[in-house]
Amino acid sequence: MNNSISSTQQLPQYPESLWRSSTELPTFPRLTENITVDVAIVGAGIAGITTAYLLSKEGFKVAVLDAGQILQGTTGHTTAKVTAQHGMIYDELIQNLGEAQASKYYQANNDALQWIAQTVKEHNIPCEWQQQDAYLYAESNQAEAKLMKEFKAYEKLGIPGQWKESVPVPLHVKGAIQLPGQAQFHPLAYLKALVDAIVKAGGVIYENTTVSNRLEGERPFTLTTLHGDHHITCQHLVSTSHFPFSDGGGFFFSRLHAERSYVIAMKPQTPFAEGMYISVDEPTRSLRTASWNGEQLVLVGGESHKTGQGICTYRHYENLEEFGAKLLGNQGIPFRWSTQDLVTLDKVPYIGQITSKDEGIYVATGFAKWGMTTSAVAARIITDQIQGRDNLYSDLFSPSRFNADPSIKNFVVQNANVAKEMLTGKLGIVYTKADELEKDEGSVITHYGKRAGAYRDPEGNLHLVDTTCTHMGCEVEWNEGERTWDCPCHGSRFGYDGKVMEGPAQEALKRLDYDKV
Repeated sequence: MNNSISSTQQLPQYPESLWRSSTELPTFPRLTENITVDVAIVGAGIAGITTAYLLSKEGFKVAVLDAGQILQGTTGHTTAKVTAQHGMIYDELIQNLGEAQASKYYQANNDALQWIAQTVKEHNIPCEWQQQDAYLYAESNQAEAKLMKEFKAYEKLGIPGQWKESVPVPLHVKGAIQLPGQAQFHPLAYLKALVDAIVKAGGVIYENTTVSNRLEGERPFTLTTLHGDHHITCQHLVSTSHFPFSDGGGFFFSRLHAERSYVIAMKPQTPFAEGMYISVDEPTRSLRTASWNGEQLVLVGGESHKTGQGICTYRHYENLEEFGAKLLGNQGIPFRWSTQDLVTLDKVPYIGQITSKDEGIYVATGFAKWGMTTSAVAARIITDQIQGRDNLYSDLFSPSRFNADPSIKNFVVQNANVAKEMLTGKLGIVYTKADELEKDEGSVITHYGKRAGAYRDPEGNLHLVDTTCTHMGCEVEWNEGERTWDCPCHGSRFGYDGKVMEGPAQEALKRLDYDKV
């Protein structure tokens, strides 16, 4: 038996992000003392860093804490489109929330786009900022009908989209909505400049510092590191860590679901003309350019699925490779990577005070893969709320909202799916044994009659873990393309050795000894 990955000539054997490969980020120490600050921000992705940047500019003493390294999660693995065109969203928002709120969603994200552009200009940030038109396109008759409804929503809301019968790249479209004046950039080059500005303003950043989900007292709040070694005291607390590190009674684990998507960076045979693209047809396809060593790359993205519930993950990359090669020709793929983001019940992020009763505690999550603009929306809303200022968009994004349609329906659907995955994992019969695994192969196995997870590394060493997720007890599944254990219930991810890579889980999977139960 051999289910191990045999990399094709085109696909890299291991995943690596273009952004992280091409950016030398500063490193920061682990927290080794008790500290007191005005604002503690948990999570050092684009939302956390942008919030820290704004607050430090306004004179707040800010600390940013991350369980790993800064900008290593979703932010370091994005396609980095800076746009208010978030796929098929505006017709749905009108149907579910009304025209006024749908209009606010566009205005908030367009304001964020302009703010990012101004920030790049203000600091003269060398981040490959390029203004591009965004295109939402349909290739089938069914998708064209949906797209026409979306275009009518644009017209109702006054969004300056234009209907096009063709696009600049060789896609055979039935129609497309062009939204002019959007942008793309190198996200880590941009954020590195914000990190430098935070430090210059007196902010502090701590890496490899996991914060416990136990929050002590009222203001001032006291956070503790996971093992209780050190404390952080603050007047304001901001969670920008996907699932909030402390739920605050908001039941966010039941109001969010995690989705993975995939990207390849391809050298095209046919030069890519211009624009940023995303399809209406499924599976989703996303396109934009980037540069690497003076060469043009095309980022081909898509293949979304709920975390832990996809097909063989390596096949997702192969599907993107086939699409890109057919469209533009393929002269090589130097990078491939995947990413994960959370989606809310109504597809609008949760931003602001975490619950109606928890003053001083704020959250930003559920960006649904459009975090370049929504992170800036979040940073500006939370900064205003901390300063006691009104913000036009606070009510739309409030985490305390509960829209009867579609929230109730989606709440039932998402949690029924969690229950199904929990039962499936517990009751599934496993026949594979550890001795059957070849080098660089992982699988769920039977270990002394019980379900376990095993990975044999390229040197032949066996890594054995308990597959029960430490968050709420679902059974994790092997992700072949990334060599990780992924939870299908709430999206926690663990390395092949069981260490936590993404929450909401905080504890590692239990390591098992091959010679013992």
